[in-house]
Amino acid sequence: MLTRTIKPTLNRLLDRNPGVVLIGPRQAGKTTLAQEVARERDAVYVDLERPSDLAKIGDIEQYCDENAGHLLVLDEVHRVPGLFAPLRSVIDERRQAGKRTGLFLLLGSASIDLLKQSSETLAGRVAHCELHPFNSREVPDGRLRRIWCRGGFPESYLARSDEESFDWRLAFIRTYLERDIPQFGPRIPAETLRRFWTMLAHNQGQTHNAAALARGLDVNGVTIARYLDLMVDLLLIRRLVPWTTNLGRRLVKAPKVYVRDSGVCHALLGIETMDDLFGHPVIGGSWEGFVIENIAGALPARASIGYYRTSGGAEIDLVVDLGADELWAIEIKHSSAPKVSRGFHSACQDLQPARKFVVHAGHESYPLAKDIRAVTLPAITGLLARSG
Repeated sequence: MLTRTIKPTLNRLLDRNPGVVLIGPRQAGKTTLAQEVARERDAVYVDLERPSDLAKIGDIEQYCDENAGHLLVLDEVHRVPGLFAPLRSVIDERRQAGKRTGLFLLLGSASIDLLKQSSETLAGRVAHCELHPFNSREVPDGRLRRIWCRGGFPESYLARSDEESFDWRLAFIRTYLERDIPQFGPRIPAETLRRFWTMLAHNQGQTHNAAALARGLDVNGVTIARYLDLMVDLLLIRRLVPWTTNLGRRLVKAPKVYVRDSGVCHALLGIETMDDLFGHPVIGGSWEGFVIENIAGALPARASIGYYRTSGGAEIDLVVDLGADELWAIEIKHSSAPKVSRGFHSACQDLQPARKFVVHAGHESYPLAKDIRAVTLPAITGLLARSG
């Protein structure tokens, strides 16, 4: 199994906080990582999807007392939201006894509800950490196209063939639609939600047009918003918000929407191999979404991202705010011989970023213009990781 770049961060958070909430989509590798950390820390692992483990925590306070000397790992904790209140009491009691760090590691597959529940009940007691599927820094050199085509879910990336990987992703999509999503939200017909997910894949990287999606599914805009919120909550869709300024420009206000895992996006569109991808019109949007997910996974905790577009045509694919008044402007081009658009130059005049990059699909980084550098994806993610 590949080494996860987030592991040092997770250990650091456990060393500094009573508890850590680790979120990520199902099958991203949360359990594998948590079990690895558990072995190293002599922890107790409890899977709340397993009835026998669920029975153990019928009296969670007593269970915590019996395992007071161990880190307690609770997997799929969103299934038992009533645990948060007693865990708060346990944390407070341990703090009074002088035990202030490394008490709980809580794993969950839904972000908004879990973060809301844990933030409200365990405010000041837990830190939060998101595990993405495999990223370009975690795979061997020369495997960038493989992870772009197959996506970063471990079972998909590590499959013995493209066919096996594709079949796994189709099963993953079916399981989410038929089993997992109904557990998190109101009942939505699986076929309707699949059509919605597929429509988003076809429009990978486009500004969100709720009215067009509503017409395509014969529903109203409120329903489309509910579907999108659910998919964002489950960490399956990224909603990239516009970057706002006080410059008085007329900005595009709709978010851009991406299927977060490139392999899932390709499976929804029937793209099985790189040859299939090179012949498909979604290739540019697919590369853009893939780059953005890798950059998002490399960001330091204080950073935030968005995109910039004005009604006059000025545009930056990705604006990265690293704090301390340091903005990076990033253009994303699939071509290995990229050119910078007039809109990018115009947008940079508006925002005055500290650094300007064009992320391309080639194998070398080099100066593209006086103050613009063409870089590979591993190069830009490495720069961001070191900036934290």
